[in-house]
Amino acid sequence: MSSLKDMYRTLQQDDFPERMTISFDDRTLVYRKRTWVIDGEAKGLRYGENPDQPAALYELAEGGLELGGVTFRGPGQGLVSALTEEHMVQAGKHPGKTNLTDVDNGINMLQYLTARPAAIILKHNNPSGAAWSDAGIADALSKAFWSDRIAAFGGAVVLNRPLDKAAAELIAANYFEVVAAPDFEEGALDIIKARKNLRILRIPGLARLDEVLADAPFLDVKSLTDGGIVVQHSFRNRIRTVGDFLPATATSKEGVTVTARAPSKQEAEDLLFAWAVESGVTSNSVIFVKDGATVSIGTGEQDRVGCVELAIHKAYTKYADVLAFREQGCSLYELKQKAVADATAAAALADIDERTRAAKGGLIGTSLVSDGFFPFRDGVDCAVAQGVAAIAQPGGSMRDHEVIMALNEATPQVAMVFTGQRSFKH
Repeated sequence: MSSLKDMYRTLQQDDFPERMTISFDDRTLVYRKRTWVIDGEAKGLRYGENPDQPAALYELAEGGLELGGVTFRGPGQGLVSALTEEHMVQAGKHPGKTNLTDVDNGINMLQYLTARPAAIILKHNNPSGAAWSDAGIADALSKAFWSDRIAAFGGAVVLNRPLDKAAAELIAANYFEVVAAPDFEEGALDIIKARKNLRILRIPGLARLDEVLADAPFLDVKSLTDGGIVVQHSFRNRIRTVGDFLPATATSKEGVTVTARAPSKQEAEDLLFAWAVESGVTSNSVIFVKDGATVSIGTGEQDRVGCVELAIHKAYTKYADVLAFREQGCSLYELKQKAVADATAAAALADIDERTRAAKGGLIGTSLVSDGFFPFRDGVDCAVAQGVAAIAQPGGSMRDHEVIMALNEATPQVAMVFTGQRSFKH
């Protein structure tokens, strides 16, 4: 019997055919299986979501689909599914399903962040940290990393600008499984290739996602446990500029109309950035951001207020961890362990805890987005108590007026806008 470690090193041979078709009456989509010649051998996906699940990657090769006057993305627009040996600069252990779906979700979010250099680090198909920056890709990657240093461990890095040497140094100094970029500046590849198991992908289309993906939806397919299938138009973000936000206004049953403060320029820019990232986060979710970088991401919760509370808890933890790592040379959890028997470590931990509480985990002055409306004011009350400055949410709740009143009662007054759409991702 092989060891548990061998399980993760073993390539699952798949029996999926070379060709797959999906037909809608007289329209047929033809998909071809993607394999790569690695170490002289043709290989498909390493394995699926788990090591004992064979899997295959298919690229749309022929056919087109138009439904209700909407034309879907067609052949020749592939990114992850179009990867060849040329794009696989370093195969590492060669990719499995989760590596490529992480990169794909990074692309999903970056398609709305083309205006600036942007970096997203993903774990388990959710962003752990994201940022964009006029100062360049290295600055964006650094901010994305430090927004959640703990969760970045073993993650996938996806960039929309060529990787430079400064960004490469950060990647080489930490453990990542995948890095995908449109290209690599001179000297950058030599730095990250030192990580022999790192999968390095060159995807030129990452530098021009607005051209490659345009605004056409793709056919979004979800398989059911009983073998059935749900198909839908993919999500399309309607908020492409700050001018696309809607004023937050609502009227109570008694006929009282309330309107929220409009966000400042910086707040609006942060809300625009956060809503783009929100498109790739599993619902229920909320995101706190500040100065073009995520501060905390709450994801996958069943209730809205619980999601806000989770994001707040994570913000405090990550903030304290950064202090511990930079000042004590260890993680927050390692410092807590030391503090049990070491008075010096205990004093350092107490100081870090006090400063974290004073800074409210870095949440003061942040902007918050929510993928669904707030059914009650409790979620925004929690955020306001932490010093949030502005909020964007779909709107449409029966209690929108109560939510807006909560923000208008706050000191200082908190801004709010509506997105006019929900961005659930299940």
